[in-house]
Amino acid sequence: MFPAKLSVVPSASPLAAAVLALCAVLAGCSSKPVDPTTNWSPNKIYSEAKDEIRSGGYEKAIPLFEKLEGRAAGTPLAQQAQLEKAYAQYKSNEPAQAIATLDRFIKLHPSSPALDYALYLKGLVNFNDNLGLFGAISRQDLSERDQKAAKESFESFRELVTRFPDSRYTPDARLRMTYTINSLAQSEVHVARYYFKRGAYVAAINRAQTAIADYRDVPALEEATYIVYKSYDALGMTQLRDDTKRVLEKTYPQSEFLTKGFRAIDNPWYKFW
Repeated sequence: MFPAKLSVVPSASPLAAAVLALCAVLAGCSSKPVDPTTNWSPNKIYSEAKDEIRSGGYEKAIPLFEKLEGRAAGTPLAQQAQLEKAYAQYKSNEPAQAIATLDRFIKLHPSSPALDYALYLKGLVNFNDNLGLFGAISRQDLSERDQKAAKESFESFRELVTRFPDSRYTPDARLRMTYTINSLAQSEVHVARYYFKRGAYVAAINRAQTAIADYRDVPALEEATYIVYKSYDALGMTQLRDDTKRVLEKTYPQSEFLTKGFRAIDNPWYKFW
């Protein structure tokens, strides 16, 4: 028995091969995604992006605003697109990208009439980045987190309040500055309390006194003074202990720390934000 004969296909002519190659290229081109905004006007792109924002489609809005920045370059609409993109990035939980977009806007448009909003939004992004999940997790202390975002938030709000005292965003910025200062002061006190509970009384005194020296009229200073008082007591430094107690009683006549100790912070200030 002989093996079955294999069929032989004659080789294609050069012309046929060229036609086939051209068809392959055209097929490949036809499979590429088509940009639906190609023939849209800048106003059309902006309208579509705003519709996405209104419906909560922040991630879909971002590339539309990016296209608008390019199509309307050098116009107020491009500046508006940049700000709107930063807001969409913020709402999409992309704080780093939002900050980068806002920094670029502030650098490129220092005289923009929307500069106050850019500063406010930058402060807000860092403010909420500092909060993280604290709004959803009860009894967790903001001061126990890294305070870098809180400090950057405060600086943005302070620049807004200083440069644009009559801005519509300034009243809210002032409130958030107060809250942020409380958080920063409480961060120092949290460390002081940590040292105290571990018997590092000198370190506790130093950290609490740092809070007292650096901040004014914030709730955390009551506990800071109490930590200094208790630390002097633990060290047997009676005169300094008694002097600190008198300061605590005079400054905070209704203080619960003297009667409840550290239990007085069971309902911390930050839970009421």
